[in-house]
Amino acid sequence: MGLGGWSGRLCCTAFLLAVVAISLSSRHAAAADTSIANRVPRVLVLYPYDERIAATTAAGEALRSRLLEATNGKIDLFSEFLDLSRFPEGDHVARMARYLGEKYAPRRPDVVVALGKESASFVTANRGTIAPGAKIVAAGFGTATAEKIELPDDVIGAFTTFDILKTAEMARSLQPDARHLYILGGSSDFDRGWLATVRAALEQFSKSYETTYLEDLTIDEFVERASHVPSDSIILALTVFKDRAGRNFIPRDAIGQIAANASAPVYGPYQTYIDHGVVGGNTVTFEALGRTVGDLVIDAIAGKQVSDLEAPQTYVADARQLQRWGLAEKDLPPGTIQMHKERSLWEEHWVVVVGGGGLVLAQASIISVLLLERRRRLRAERSSRLHLLEAVHLNQSATAGALSSSIAHELNQPLSAIRNNAEAASVLLRNEKPDHELIQQILLDIQEDDQRAGDIISRMRGLLKKRNEIDWQEFDLNDVTSSAIHIIHGEAERRGIKLTSTQLPGALPVRADKVHVQQVILNLATNAMDSMLDALPAGRTLTFATGLANEKVELRVSDTGDGIPEERLNSIFEPFYTTKQAGTGLGLSIARAIVETYGGTIRADNRPEGGAVFRVALPLARRPERLR
Repeated sequence: MGLGGWSGRLCCTAFLLAVVAISLSSRHAAAADTSIANRVPRVLVLYPYDERIAATTAAGEALRSRLLEATNGKIDLFSEFLDLSRFPEGDHVARMARYLGEKYAPRRPDVVVALGKESASFVTANRGTIAPGAKIVAAGFGTATAEKIELPDDVIGAFTTFDILKTAEMARSLQPDARHLYILGGSSDFDRGWLATVRAALEQFSKSYETTYLEDLTIDEFVERASHVPSDSIILALTVFKDRAGRNFIPRDAIGQIAANASAPVYGPYQTYIDHGVVGGNTVTFEALGRTVGDLVIDAIAGKQVSDLEAPQTYVADARQLQRWGLAEKDLPPGTIQMHKERSLWEEHWVVVVGGGGLVLAQASIISVLLLERRRRLRAERSSRLHLLEAVHLNQSATAGALSSSIAHELNQPLSAIRNNAEAASVLLRNEKPDHELIQQILLDIQEDDQRAGDIISRMRGLLKKRNEIDWQEFDLNDVTSSAIHIIHGEAERRGIKLTSTQLPGALPVRADKVHVQQVILNLATNAMDSMLDALPAGRTLTFATGLANEKVELRVSDTGDGIPEERLNSIFEPFYTTKQAGTGLGLSIARAIVETYGGTIRADNRPEGGAVFRVALPLARRPERLR
């Protein structure tokens, strides 16, 4: 019994496909837009069910691959899913025939491949409407079915026959001590037809067992009955397209539910049942069927004489199920294909074992070369880091020099305050009755001014400190931004530039060298201040903003200067590129090198309202609490 009578939700039954291109008869070739000799052949494949059928998909892909390979892709393949099992009504069939006739009128197929008996009956009845003069190839069912539907003699058949007796004999070979036989099938017309065929085919075989037919049950009843059969049982699963409750199934899924709960091994006649708990059976593999039909079609395209053929059958078993039920591999029929079998070390690696000595030596040589290359790469990476650290240090020194006058002025303020407060305290102490509360307040002011001075010196020390390694650490970008603003605010005041800062609430954790990221901010800030030299004093504003963008931490530094010429936006980060008369052209280049070292990006844009904005994005070290 074959694909021919199967219902449309199948995933394990239906199949095959085919395709073919062949010379049109001279009468129809004259009516066609061009002769087949001057164009690629056209092949229409008719599937009886819908596109969800795993069997037809496997066979179809094999057929498609074979045809494309043989023709070097010079073939037009068309597919139609008739869904005749769910819509068998005559009105639907007539509408489908008219639709396909109109659809393919401009491009008449040279060959039509009908998969299953429904497709074969459909196309032979409507060939004059759909593909007049085309060759017809029917596949996916047996010769008995071909006779039953009175397949015309000029239709080429690629027949498949599922011999359930061979599957039963395979089960007997694996379970010689079995005493019970259970045969199950569903409630659809196809299911019932299968059961009737099996009763006849296994009439003699079943006499050796206590045989029970499980039919006309709900899926839950199938599962329940299968879960309580004796352990010395054989279960033959046919198809369950529909259960007694009227529920529709893809047979492999229904059989999978039953096999998962069965208390004895389950066998089935279809390849698609493998991977769904079935031990195995005698079947036609859909890949082999597809390639067989492909060879037939190729011969037809070449103009060779073609005739009906039978697709080869084989035994297939799931090695995992053999292990599950303790069935011996040696009891399998000769030539059985075992799927999911774990091969032994010798089977898997015999070439490696035989040539192991030579390969070990070759590998040792390769490893030595790779180790040398790795050492050179590490040396180059370290050299690159040292150059980066040197460049950053020189850049920090230059920044400190550029800010020295404003920093000195800023440092002078707390120092002057300390001196003035100390003199005032000295005067108060010379009084006969010193005001101790006032003196205490003066001392507190001196401490605060001392702290201010210490902070300024500490920031300068950080700028001038030279290191030989990157100090990886996790820190808050908001804190580093605030620290950089403190460093430049004196210079900003001197130039009449207003500083503003907008920071996203909460921590923005990044992992990098804290001093390096601070230097990036200082480079961007000093460049921004330089760009505002010609701006009106009242309009000079330098803005810092932090936030999150695309799962990264982002810092934006914006100015109200002249902006950047559009043609130079892609060049400003190149080494030695500068628009300043006294500039080195290294500040932005170093900033980019630093940012990219820590996995980030930096880019520049012009603001619509004037000025430029630089965006620095660094990876999040961890997701902030407020976003979890």
